[in-house]
Amino acid sequence: MEKKYWVTLTDEERVELGAMVSSGKSNARKLVRARILLLADQAEGGSAKSDPEIVDALGCGRATVERVRQQFVEEGLEETLEPSPSKRIYERKLDGRVEAHLVALACGAPPEGRSGWTLRLLGDRLVALGHVDSVSHETVRQTLKKTNLSHG
Repeated sequence: MEKKYWVTLTDEERVELGAMVSSGKSNARKLVRARILLLADQAEGGSAKSDPEIVDALGCGRATVERVRQQFVEEGLEETLEPSPSKRIYERKLDGRVEAHLVALACGAPPEGRSGWTLRLLGDRLVALGHVDSVSHETVRQTLKKTNLSHG
């Protein structure tokens, strides 16, 4: 398959990445990205390794190599090494009123035949009472944790 994004590092970029990799003082994700760029470098004096060779050398996925290569070409070195946080906005599943009902349930007596509430039981009860259409046990866990309510 023909590469769409060609990594060509300047001498300064190559020296910066080499120093970062040899010192090993950055976080693992940043170091892997730096190694990918160094191995993918098509410029004079670069390694010019193929994607499968990079995957074998670093033990990362092919898609990771392709993403790093694309991001470097489109956004530059700094943005590739330090990607910006996700811009995705998560809508809250439980508002304050439903959180209050959840806490009241968790503090109350467990269902008959049970010694205590499970996260799934709490979620199922919120749905059964009509407070929400659906809720995962993980949302229940995070909500209880946020309210400093020790479950279990």
